[in-house]
Amino acid sequence: MQSFRRLDVWKRAHAQALNVRRATRSFPRSGYTKLKSQLVSSAESIVFNIVEGCGAISNPEFARFLDISIKSTMELEGQLQLAHDYGILHRREWRTLTAETIEIRRMLCGLRRKVVDDDEG
Repeated sequence: MQSFRRLDVWKRAHAQALNVRRATRSFPRSGYTKLKSQLVSSAESIVFNIVEGCGAISNPEFARFLDISIKSTMELEGQLQLAHDYGILHRREWRTLTAETIEIRRMLCGLRRKVVDDDEG
């Protein structure tokens, strides 16, 4: 068990969740409620699964939660693309949020690899 607050990837994911919520505030009030909710949910899922994984009693269990976080980054990236394609997320904001989502995924994959290697070694 470890403190999630010490993980750089948690710090980045936490900031990303806040940024995604901020970005959805500019969406039209009607017509995109479900997408807005899913964007926020996916961003928060990344954070929640890192936190829950830090409470795991074994490395394989921690790795499983990191897998879920990785999948949530994929979901978030797809939702950001859709919001951009709908014209409700400006290009600059879309690029920034997408690049950060990809970087968080890269970091999660590296952490997962380390957790699995530590368990095998």
